[in-house]
Amino acid sequence: MLIFYTEQIVITSFFMKKSTQLRFSKFVKHLPKTPGVYLMKNVKGEVIYVGRAGSLKKRVSSYFIKAHDAKTEALVSHVASIDCKKTDSVLEATFKEAELIKKHQPKYNIEQKDDKSFIYVVITKDIYPRVLVARGRELEKTPGLYQAVFGPFKSRDLVQSLLKLVRKIIPFSACKPPRDQKKIKPCFYNHLGLCPGVCTLAITPREYKKIIKNLILFFSGKRKRVIANLVREMERLSKEEDFESAARIRNQLHNLKHICDVALMKKEEISRIPFRRIEGYDVSNISGKYAVGSMVVFINGEPDKKEYRKFKIKTVEGINDTEMLKEILRRRFTHKEWSLPDLIFIDGGTAQVNAGVEIARSMNFFVPIVGIAKGKTRKKVELIFNKEAKIFKKEIMELRELFARVRDEAHRFALSYHKKLRKFAIKHS
Repeated sequence: MLIFYTEQIVITSFFMKKSTQLRFSKFVKHLPKTPGVYLMKNVKGEVIYVGRAGSLKKRVSSYFIKAHDAKTEALVSHVASIDCKKTDSVLEATFKEAELIKKHQPKYNIEQKDDKSFIYVVITKDIYPRVLVARGRELEKTPGLYQAVFGPFKSRDLVQSLLKLVRKIIPFSACKPPRDQKKIKPCFYNHLGLCPGVCTLAITPREYKKIIKNLILFFSGKRKRVIANLVREMERLSKEEDFESAARIRNQLHNLKHICDVALMKKEEISRIPFRRIEGYDVSNISGKYAVGSMVVFINGEPDKKEYRKFKIKTVEGINDTEMLKEILRRRFTHKEWSLPDLIFIDGGTAQVNAGVEIARSMNFFVPIVGIAKGKTRKKVELIFNKEAKIFKKEIMELRELFARVRDEAHRFALSYHKKLRKFAIKHS
C-alpha cells in the first residue's frame, strides 16, 4: 500500500443524518485546516469519492454549506460517513489521492473518465531512467517499458504542476543522453539547475540512479527515507571536501522539509488568497559595507523572477537597516510602471513595518505590510501587521508557509547580490 506521509491519521468519521446538522457542525469544527485527503463512504462503508484539500476543514465544509451542480448533489446525497487523513503538504495529498483512487476505484471519481484517459507519472527502464507523463492507453501499449508507475491523476495540467514542484526538490531528467559527444547541448532545465546533467553527460548512470531511487521513494510516500539518504550523501561529500556538492544536497534537504505547494491547491482554495502579487524585501550588509536590498515577487503563490529587483544602497552610511529599507521602498514606489503589490512582506519587526508604512503613505500608497520578527524562542517568529494588513490577519495566518518562503527568497536574493559586490570589490582592491 502506498502511503505518502509518515503518519496515517483518521481524524474521525461522521455518519450523515439529514436531521442532525448540529452533529455535522461538531464534526467539521474538529477538522484541521491542514492539507490532506478525505474519503466519502456510503451506508455500506464503500468509498464512493476521494478528494484532496489544502485545508480539510474548508474543503469538506464546502460540500454541505453551499449549492452545487447536479452531479455533486448526487454524491452528497449518498454520503453516510467521511474519513479524513492529514498530510504534510498538498503535494503529498495529491499523490495520496491518486493512490486511494487506484485502490478503491470510487464510483464518483472513476465514472467521470475512462480509465484509459487518466494521466500517470512513469519512470522508464533506460540506462538513464526518464520521468515522463503518459495516459492509461499508452501504458497498455507499452507495459514493459516502465520500472515504476504512479497515478491515476485527473489532468495533465495537475501533473505538470506536480512535477514542476517535485523538480525543485529532487532535480531529474526527462531527456535522453546525447549519442554523439561532440554534439552535447544542455537542456532548458539544465540551465535552470533543475536537471542533473544527463543531457551533458555530467553525471554517471550509477549516480543518476541514486537520484531516481530517491524520486521513487518520494513518490511512494517515504519522505523520511529520502531525507536519511540525502543526509548520508551530504556527510560523505563533506568528508571528501566536496563542499559545493554538499551545499546542493543541503538545499535539497531544505526544500524537502519546507514544501510550499500553493500551485497544487484547487481553484476555490487559491481564490481565498486575497494577495495576487506579494512583494518581499530584505537588506544585506556587513557593518554597513556593500549594503544592498532585494525585492522578490510572488504571483498567485509562485515566484516570478523576471519581476525581481535588486538595489545598491546609495544614501545610507553605516549600520542602519531601517533607513536602508526606507531607501529601497522609496525607490520602488517611484517606479509607477511597476505593478502595485497586494501585500508587502518585510524581514523585520515593528521598526521595519513602521518604516514601510511611513514611506508608502508619504507616496500615497496604502498597502498591507507584514513584518516577520524573531520570537521569544529560536524556532518561533512573530508577525507584525500594519493597519491595512490586520484586515486580512486570518488569511495571512493560514498562509504562514507561503510567507516564510517569500522571506527566505528575499534573503537569498539580497545575500547573493551582497556577495557579488563584495567579491568584485576584493578582486579589484
